[in-house]
Amino acid sequence: MIDLHTHTTFSDGELIPAELARRAAKAGYKGLAITDHADHSNMYLILENLQRFAKEAGPYLDINLAVGVELTHVPPGLIPGLITEARRAGAMLVVVHGETIVEPVARGTNLAAIEGGADVLAHPGLITEQEALLAAENGVLLEITTRKGHSLTNGHVAVMARKTGAGLVIDNDAHAPGDLVSAEMRAMIAKGAGLTKDEHLQAERNAEALLSRVLGLHA
Repeated sequence: MIDLHTHTTFSDGELIPAELARRAAKAGYKGLAITDHADHSNMYLILENLQRFAKEAGPYLDINLAVGVELTHVPPGLIPGLITEARRAGAMLVVVHGETIVEPVARGTNLAAIEGGADVLAHPGLITEQEALLAAENGVLLEITTRKGHSLTNGHVAVMARKTGAGLVIDNDAHAPGDLVSAEMRAMIAKGAGLTKDEHLQAERNAEALLSRVLGLHA
């Protein structure tokens, strides 16, 4: 299992990075991306501190660790530029907080994230077929989420991905220890979203391939 979307005390998570990494490893995860909520006010602070943690502690962790951000409630017109800034600041991957139906995310966020070249569009809500098609063309992965609330539209996301060929990943959007679900629960959530076993396994492979690429590992 690999989780590309997690949070620590650098945003609204409950755990410091060391404990998050340790708990994820004990829960059976082989790879983890820490992607705290970021906008123009805190992005550099988050990345600087997480990069320090990864450099010092990374070799001692029993898990492959990537440093990134989740751009959250950023005005759509500013998202492409901030994605570029995040990469220049050392973000290994960039997640964008998509148009979940349980938060007042600005309309146009999904499209801006896809056009701006995000790696993962988190909980994209009622993403349109046109947006999903563009995601497929641009290699932006769409998220099936295990998180309550955001998961209400997993079935729709799965249908749009299947229809357009967009890639999927399965993420916890973890904020607390109990959010790191087991492999069995991930499989059940994938099935509940309408994914076939092959589609579920492909989503897991997509996450593995992305993490391997950003860490320079052999897939």
